[in-house]
Amino acid sequence: MPEAGGDSTAARTRTRYVIRGRVQGVGFRAWVVRRATALDLCGTVRNALDGSVEIEVAGRVDAIARFRDILSRGPELAIVRRISEEAITSSDLPAGFRIIA
Repeated sequence: MPEAGGDSTAARTRTRYVIRGRVQGVGFRAWVVRRATALDLCGTVRNALDGSVEIEVAGRVDAIARFRDILSRGPELAIVRRISEEAITSSDLPAGFRIIA
C-alpha cells in the first residue's frame, strides 16, 4: 500500500463541500481535520451561520473521492442529510488542514 503522500505526479484537485444536517455541536469539524489529515489533504473547515459545515479541500483526486465517501457518514453523533459540492479553481489553502472561525 502506498504511503499517505502517494505519487507526487497524481492528479490533484480542489473541492468545496457544504454539509447539512445535524453537523454542528457534534465534533464534526475536529473529526473532519483528523480524516483529511489521514488522507494527506489540505484545507479548512468551519461552521456556517446557517447551521451547515463548510469545507474547502485540496489533494489527490482519489483521496478527495475517499474523503467525500467518509463525509457522507460523518462522526457518530452527526446526521448528514445533504452534501453539496463544487470544484474550486483558486483559493489560498493552508499547508495541512485546520479549523477556521
